[in-house]
Amino acid sequence: MIKILANDGIHPDGKTLLEEAGYQVDIEKVAQEDLPKVLPEYDVIIVRSATKVRADLIDQCSNLKIIARAGVGLDNIDVDHARDRGITVMNTPAASSQSVAELAFAHMFNLSRGLHDANRQMPVRGNTEFKKLKKAYSKGVQLRGKTLGVVGFGRIGQETSRIGVALGMNVIPVDLVIDQADIDINVFNSDNVRLSVALETGEFDQMLEVADYITLHIPFSGGKPPITAAEISKMKDGVILINTSRGGAIDEKALLEGLASGKVGGAGLDVFEDEPTPRQELMDHPKVSISPHIGASTVEAQANIGLELADKILAFFGDDK
Repeated sequence: MIKILANDGIHPDGKTLLEEAGYQVDIEKVAQEDLPKVLPEYDVIIVRSATKVRADLIDQCSNLKIIARAGVGLDNIDVDHARDRGITVMNTPAASSQSVAELAFAHMFNLSRGLHDANRQMPVRGNTEFKKLKKAYSKGVQLRGKTLGVVGFGRIGQETSRIGVALGMNVIPVDLVIDQADIDINVFNSDNVRLSVALETGEFDQMLEVADYITLHIPFSGGKPPITAAEISKMKDGVILINTSRGGAIDEKALLEGLASGKVGGAGLDVFEDEPTPRQELMDHPKVSISPHIGASTVEAQANIGLELADKILAFFGDDK
């Protein structure tokens, strides 16, 4: 029997699919320090971001055939070492794209209308200073007609671009590899029209100069952040920055300096350098819309992730049980 350890959990739909095929799926969490004693018994480990699968652990698991990441990034897995040992590494790049893209826009809407701060102020001042708050939050802006820079034009970047185009934004994607993608937009009316827009990637520095909103959808596992003080200095005054990719992709010190000077008009952050203990300055800042790393954490996305992983694992083993 093929044994699977879903150490960071798996959606019940994916678990059921694997169990119906005769696989054993264990979902009880094993502490990181105990994995060397437990994991050698398993053929597959499924992780999210909490569990680390590094070279030393891989070397102790001669029976391991698959390391599966329930998500997009693979920075918590020593991928090259695993593959050198003949272990297949898989993830679910398509399953959560829409959920992450929608969260990026949730932060954009929050910051554009001051909703993130209004939700803090109304409970404590709404009954006594309603007119003052109304005046304070009456200078919001619309997204339609604004320029959106999308850093990273993979699946999530393309989904983000699709929403931006549908909202009437001028979308400028940038990517080191992808030159162009067709963005399909369904218009739900009596004829169910589908529009297809071909978006070509632009130059990074040129995008920085003209974008009103910049959203990051790129892998990042350390080193020099893609967005530092140097990049922020090239941006439009009042730019809105969104990061739902990886903590550290935006230099947080430079971001705070940009917020203080007014160069950065606001920031929407789902990820942080020091998770799970983000900087208090960011969490308290009136120009920062925050969420606790929930980009892929919707009911639909988690179900899709579980089913996609189950399908990939079943395809790998074929008829073996």
